[in-house]
Amino acid sequence: MGGRREPVASYRIQLTPDHGFAEVVEILPRIADLGVSHLYLSPIGRAVEGSTHGYDWVPPPRVSAELGGIDGLRALRRAATDHGLGIIVDIVPNHTGVADPVQNPWFNDLLRYGSGSRYATWFDVDFSTDNGADGKIALPVIAADGDLSPLSVDDGHLRYYDHVFPTAPGTAGGTPAQVHDRQHYRLVPWNSGLIGYRRFFTVNELAGLRQEDAEVYAASHRWLFDLVDEDLIDGVRVDHPDGLWDPQAYLRRLRADVGDRRLIYIEKILASDEDLEPTLPVEGTTGYEQMRSIDAVFIAPTGIIELDEVHESITATTGDSAWLHATERERKLTTVRQMFPTEHRRLVRAITHSDPSADVDAVAEATAELIAEIGVYRADYPSLRSRLLDTAAEIARRAPDLASALELVVQSTASPGAATSRLAQTCGAVTAKSVEDSLFYRTARLVAAQEVGGDPANPAMSLREFHARNARRARDWPWAMTATSTHDTKRGEDVRARIALLAQVPERWSLLVRRIWSLAPPPDDLTGYFLLQNIFGVWPVSGAVDDTLRTRLRAYAQKAARESGLRTTWTEVDEEFERALDSWVDAVTTGDAADAIAGLVGEISRSWRAEAMARKAIALLGPGVGDIYQGTQWWDDSLVDPDNRRPVDYSRPADHPKTELIRAALRARADHPIAFGARGTYAPLPTEGPRSDHVIAFVRGAGKDDPRVALVTARFTHSLSAHDRSVTSVTLPPGIWTDAATGDTLDGTVRLTQLLAPGPVAILTRAG
Repeated sequence: MGGRREPVASYRIQLTPDHGFAEVVEILPRIADLGVSHLYLSPIGRAVEGSTHGYDWVPPPRVSAELGGIDGLRALRRAATDHGLGIIVDIVPNHTGVADPVQNPWFNDLLRYGSGSRYATWFDVDFSTDNGADGKIALPVIAADGDLSPLSVDDGHLRYYDHVFPTAPGTAGGTPAQVHDRQHYRLVPWNSGLIGYRRFFTVNELAGLRQEDAEVYAASHRWLFDLVDEDLIDGVRVDHPDGLWDPQAYLRRLRADVGDRRLIYIEKILASDEDLEPTLPVEGTTGYEQMRSIDAVFIAPTGIIELDEVHESITATTGDSAWLHATERERKLTTVRQMFPTEHRRLVRAITHSDPSADVDAVAEATAELIAEIGVYRADYPSLRSRLLDTAAEIARRAPDLASALELVVQSTASPGAATSRLAQTCGAVTAKSVEDSLFYRTARLVAAQEVGGDPANPAMSLREFHARNARRARDWPWAMTATSTHDTKRGEDVRARIALLAQVPERWSLLVRRIWSLAPPPDDLTGYFLLQNIFGVWPVSGAVDDTLRTRLRAYAQKAARESGLRTTWTEVDEEFERALDSWVDAVTTGDAADAIAGLVGEISRSWRAEAMARKAIALLGPGVGDIYQGTQWWDDSLVDPDNRRPVDYSRPADHPKTELIRAALRARADHPIAFGARGTYAPLPTEGPRSDHVIAFVRGAGKDDPRVALVTARFTHSLSAHDRSVTSVTLPPGIWTDAATGDTLDGTVRLTQLLAPGPVAILTRAG
């Protein structure tokens, strides 16, 4: 397993031109001291000039010179090896950066030569005559009025403001408009709904690649295999494989090429009732589904009912399960029609191509309904085929006039092909843009659950379900990654932990909301209520918001409001509303309003720290391989990107309580590797007492009758009194157990008071 060693935990680093390989070498001693086994690096390939994230890589693919180049990577590998660390890198097969075609020779050649380009089949281009651009490649970059007068010709290139495009040989003479008319592409209004190539979601600057083409695969992966051959990496994390034509075939090929000794993780978002396809040749996902489980078990279900009432009183909507499901369906239907009309038309063509008599309009409606109802990113995995069939049957019962069209969809997707892949690709893109980037900004019952891979419709989870899910994960995916914060999370782990505590103090929260609305009413109730929870989540324990945090909150408020699209958008900015939001952020972070927020933060701070620590420990000792996002070994107050990609100050104390907990957990894990590997077991520990449902306790073993490491912690701690702890107990497996924090030995049935006296988490190892 792995190129060098079995994984214990990974440490995720977001590389930038200012924080490349050399800078990582400098902080390796601190990272290794945590006890992790692997560095997990964001994309290391050459990217568009000025890129701060690397996901917009450009060909020919190679290690980024801005990060230190191949020699810098070699130096990092040597230093990492000296510290006992392996390296996992992010790879991005689904798309390439095309913001500046001149920087991307493959895309530049496509625009220059059109269907005659050697790269014409490398991109998923729509050259059909009914593509809305008369068979040319539509590029949505010009103003909504379609005015081409800003066009100019310079050095054989067409220019539209900062955009530079190549011209076909011998076509650069005459007026700019005449030159434009001779090209294989057509510049169209940004809001026309036309685009000539498959994008990454709705990002026009990222063009999809056809990895199903052997030539494309070879050209875009050769550099990676060179890294493997030179033994510079131990594994890869595959960015958004659901966007590929056939992720199953891609992953089988990748596994064959990197070998069985390298780790493969996939960034796959699973629905709450979806399991990862068991036939995939991967270690598992990066762990959003496990993050959802860990978050949910700490959310008090009784508090959700009261938060429903608060939400409805403020926003006039409940934000409950029924509302969320109905609104998700509406958002998906709107998204597929407004944001993905080109992709949708290509999907309909793929389905109706072999049946000239098909009702195109009915198929369009049927596929939109399927995408809106299916509930997963893509349903063409073998284990999900029945889900597609059941969803189609349910829609047909509800809308009999679509029955024939739905039957055609079902038949055309029964085997791999254009219809199957286009339905799957479109479904995933629509889901991401409708839910994570839209719906999750349009409601606010409890924003801690409105996370990547989250399930705000059912935000809480029982202990029984939590343990059952963990047991299955330990059995089926023991090496899957467990994320708690990532570069894509809407809120960092500690922010979510604090917001989740509102479900334990709903009455107190309701009083605070009424107080804030009296002191500083927001310019929009829903937006204000959404933002207030996030402001509460990042509020300093010291009680004071400084100018730096206030500036971050203003930026977050703007992004959140534009993502929701209710009062302002990225393309139609309401400047007056956004100025009002800025003023409101200033108002609630100063004066009496600030004092009121700080008061509640102070009241729950002890429980927040305890439960944030508990979550971290569960992520590291539960089933899977814990992933520590940069800087989260200390308290982290990050919100959505780019906030969560800020530089990390690694000079902070190494004796922070969270840091020490990580070291203790990973030390126990490293000392008992069999208990956490493929043969390891997971079992809940028996608890007794009036507050036994507040206790999270489990044991990891090297077999059913060989327990090795136990974890005991608590949830719903705000209502867990000293008396409750004294009459609640945990029964340990037979043997003598040693507390990692104190060295004390324990056995039999132990009171929670004793177990959690040293701190919020007890890590116990069995002697002998």
